[in-house]
Amino acid sequence: MSTNADIAHLNKEKKMAKTKWDSKDISDQKGRVAIVTGSSSGIGYQTARVLAVKNAKVIAAVRDLKKGDAALDRIKSDHHDADVRVMELDLADLKSVRRFADEFRKVYSRLDLLINNAGVMMPPYSKTADGFEIQFGTNHLGHFALTGLLFDLLDATPGSRIVTVSSAAHNYGNLDFDDLHWEKRKYSKMKAYADSKIANLYFTHELQRRLNGNGTKTLAAAAHPGWTATELQRHIGPLRFLNHIVAQDITMGALPTLYGAVGEEVQGGDYFGPEGWREMKGYPTKVASKELSHDEKIAKRLWEISEELAGVKFELS
Repeated sequence: MSTNADIAHLNKEKKMAKTKWDSKDISDQKGRVAIVTGSSSGIGYQTARVLAVKNAKVIAAVRDLKKGDAALDRIKSDHHDADVRVMELDLADLKSVRRFADEFRKVYSRLDLLINNAGVMMPPYSKTADGFEIQFGTNHLGHFALTGLLFDLLDATPGSRIVTVSSAAHNYGNLDFDDLHWEKRKYSKMKAYADSKIANLYFTHELQRRLNGNGTKTLAAAAHPGWTATELQRHIGPLRFLNHIVAQDITMGALPTLYGAVGEEVQGGDYFGPEGWREMKGYPTKVASKELSHDEKIAKRLWEISEELAGVKFELS
């Protein structure tokens, strides 16, 4: 006769044996509301599609409404009952971020999942509408502002999560607080991208520390897609030919994000990526970010500067 301890042990063994987690493992999301930024293509599109298939109400937050509508049509063509709404959001313009938050509040009174996915990768030097270096301003500050403006809804929604998409490129990041917007140094689009991605991790870790200190049950996690072939890579030139050799497709690339959003064993501050060699491809697993990304002094300083630059303060004790 099996005891409760025997059953618990068997269940644990089954969980350990199941390492290849994928979208089939996601439970029904009916009644839940999810925002996915940058969901007109790539892993953002796949994340939005999977959540919609699992019956979540999905807001596809996109800069280009025409592309967003085309993505919506693709989802609807396969899943006629999908509850997806396209809304305009330009993370490189804080006025657009505020408009989006205001419009969202007019329709929705809860927010279960905020997927901070959108980004730009290694474009030529330019600035956002508010004068920030384009990658730092879009990838970090835009999402910082969006999360802060919607935080009270997340806080009021049981089981809510915030997942911010970083990159393995964060390993080369090291913020220069004296020149965050590259006005003094010769611009390196690769270094600026890496800096924006380590900023995503500082944000996640500092946010979770503040959530813990406030007793808030919302979880903040991060993810990276490994080497996934997406439109994001359009500025990286010759490296694109490697997509045909080493890249995985978006159905796999979105899995770390999806696991962070709905996985059963996620804890605040966790970071997920592919399980394969050098975290380039494979099924999602918990991974380690570089030691510098856990520096609390840097994270706190970045948080304070971000509040000032974005003009957004989180309602946290």
